[in-house]
Amino acid sequence: MANDKKLVEAITSMEEDFAQWYTDVVKKAELVDYSSVRGCMILRPAGYAIWENIQKELDRRFKETGVENVYMPLFIPESLLQKEKDHVEGFAPEVAWVTHGGLEELPERLCVRPTSETLFCDLYSNIVQSYRDLPKLYNQWCSVVRWEKTTRPFLRSMEFLWQEGHTAHATAEEAEERTIQMLNVYADFCEEVLAIPMIKGRKTDKEKFAGAHATYTIEALMHDGKALQSGTSHNFGDGFAHAFDIQYTDENNKLQYVHQTSWGMSTRIIGAIIMVHGDDSGLVLPPRIAPTQIMVIPVNQRKEGVLDRAYALRDELSSRFSVKVDDSNKSPGWKFSEQEMRGIPVRIEIGPKDIEANQAVVVRRDNREKTIVSLDNITEAVAAILEQMQADMLARAIAHRDENTHEVRTWDAFTDVLTRKQGFIKAMWCGERACEEAIKEETGATTRCMPFEQEKLSDVCVHCGKPAKVMVYFGKAY
Repeated sequence: MANDKKLVEAITSMEEDFAQWYTDVVKKAELVDYSSVRGCMILRPAGYAIWENIQKELDRRFKETGVENVYMPLFIPESLLQKEKDHVEGFAPEVAWVTHGGLEELPERLCVRPTSETLFCDLYSNIVQSYRDLPKLYNQWCSVVRWEKTTRPFLRSMEFLWQEGHTAHATAEEAEERTIQMLNVYADFCEEVLAIPMIKGRKTDKEKFAGAHATYTIEALMHDGKALQSGTSHNFGDGFAHAFDIQYTDENNKLQYVHQTSWGMSTRIIGAIIMVHGDDSGLVLPPRIAPTQIMVIPVNQRKEGVLDRAYALRDELSSRFSVKVDDSNKSPGWKFSEQEMRGIPVRIEIGPKDIEANQAVVVRRDNREKTIVSLDNITEAVAAILEQMQADMLARAIAHRDENTHEVRTWDAFTDVLTRKQGFIKAMWCGERACEEAIKEETGATTRCMPFEQEKLSDVCVHCGKPAKVMVYFGKAY
């Protein structure tokens, strides 16, 4: 049993050092490895499989709203990037440039895409002529490069995978409707599939996307009380359209500028899964996103008939679930620890005595609850267990968020929460950028969003005491 414990002992306790716990989990669960390029991660099969499931589910939801997939170039000419002043200034510190092709210096620098607004705008300026051409509802799955100074697996890396949707509409109302619609797609996906509840709201002007008219966000609370921006949806208005001359002829034969949106979610969301649901034994994956939902573990597998029954059980369950059999020569205790480390939602233990009794032992990963199930109806029983686990994980995440969301009305209470507690802070704000910047400088807390569901906690700003305009979620963030 001593060897069985080593796997878990290799993970630092999250209460001891949450940052090290996170690093231990992503490494020991073999989600990523570090590459020879600073700040770039290698997505190993276990990590990439999670992303594939995210991609599959999101892609289906996007297409249900009429979105089509495209693919844009990796490189952006500098002259194209310069067309939208605010946009290029916002990304300038993070841009990687290509200056040579082979041995020759390029006549114009090429930007390695940090995002693709300018490429989509260039396309729309060429293919949109009439109101009949609208709306354009495009999305691409790709990688982007941002020259980050400090990196962490999934949360922040120099290159990462994501999707970026870009749409063009005839009216401001249609663009705003699409912006909110896609934010809701993200929030519903996170809650229904990832079992992560989200706060939905609008970013302040200081925190909005460079060049956007408005940025909307979903914000999640991690186990350590820090916030994670998990997905964003931007209303660009007609600013990019003016910069790139994207016009169409309306029904009255008059030229109009289009209104645009952009929305994205990245591999950062895998970091959220880890930090919301994980524990000191490793990863805990919600059943609906887990690449392997069930691990069948034969006990005393050298005994005649045990492995055959394990394989038969796998084949039976595979009609509805993703199932594997651990038929390695490791001890059962090691197999249990490894299954827990990798976050596989359910393990099924079956040995000679179980076969004789026509039963198996089903163990949930999240709470380690054991259930003895008849082999006659094991498919239905496991389906019910997985659904209950999914619901329970969401309920725990909601409870954690609510227990660590604090309403404050005074600056003393604001700083006290940041000093002694953790989580979201709900407080009133005057709406002035100088005040917002002062709060960040004094406490390290940032405005996460102005939630759609507004409350009037007081009449004055929590920091400066001026008349309050809006209730804001504040927090320290990744």
